[in-house]
Formats: sequence, C-alpha cells, structure tokens
Amino acid sequence: MSASLKDRLQNDVKDAMRARAKQTLGTLRLIMAELKRREVDERIELSDQDVLLILEKMVKQRRDSLSQYLAADRQDLADQEQFELDLIAQYLPEPLSDEAVLTLIEEAIEAAGAREMSKMGQVMGWVKDRAQGRADMAKVGQLVKAQLSQGYLANPQGPCHTS
Repeated sequence: MSASLKDRLQNDVKDAMRARAKQTLGTLRLIMAELKRREVDERIELSDQDVLLILEKMVKQRRDSLSQYLAADRQDLADQEQFELDLIAQYLPEPLSDEAVLTLIEEAIEAAGAREMSKMGQVMGWVKDRAQGRADMAKVGQLVKAQLSQGYLANPQGPCHTS
C-alpha cells in the first residue's frame, strides 16, 4: 500500500531539512500548516482527497498572485510564487490533456442527456467527479458552456423553433 499524500509531504519536509533547502522547506511548511489548520478547525483527519482539494486551492491562489505580481512588475515576488506553484503542483495528479477533458465533457453531456444550459450543473458534477484535481474546473466550465450552447443552437427543436 502506498503512503498517503500527507505522509509523503511530511517525509519531504524532513528531506528538505536534511538538505538545508530553505525555499523548499518554507513552501512545504506552508502546505503542512494549511493541512494542520484544516484538521484542527474541522476536527477531522484529512483524506488524500481532502489534501488534493487544499493543494488545488493553493495552486489557484499562487496563479492569481503570480499574475498580479507580474502585472505590478514585481519579478522577485513573482519568482517566489512560481517556485511555490511548481513545488505544490508536484503533489497533484498528472493533468488531463485537452482532448481527454473534451471527451469527458462529451460523455457527461450524453450521460445527463443535456441539450440545454439548464443541465450545466449536472454535466459539471459528472465531470468534476472524474476530473477533480486533474483539470482546471473553471476552464472545464467554459468548455461545457460552449458545448451546451453549440448543441442548443444546433438543436432545431429548441424553444425558439416554431412549427
């Protein structure tokens, strides 16, 4: 049985301490502090899925900060955010290719029988169950919306059809 993601992070903290890798150690400690905070706040033991959700949130925060630092021409801070982003991303599963995401969306639309925008929530739920942690759900949402609106417009029996 493989070690949990949390155990892997703890072992990597120890390795970074032994290697005296200050920047890596600092980032790993940030991750561990967030995990501990969540466990204490919610009085739960985090599963690997919970850890992945926290790591995804941290990656999203780093991406937002990175774009703001670059816009403000703060390369020093942008470099730190990029380092943290790259390190955190190492613990996330391999991302799905664009083709795989589109295939999942098409399968979800078929499974939900979705032909209109009102079914977007069902489609997103189906895709999220299968792609969580491996795809940017904001991007997936845009793709689902585009697919449903194309299908909706291409459907001659839609509500705008008069016969």
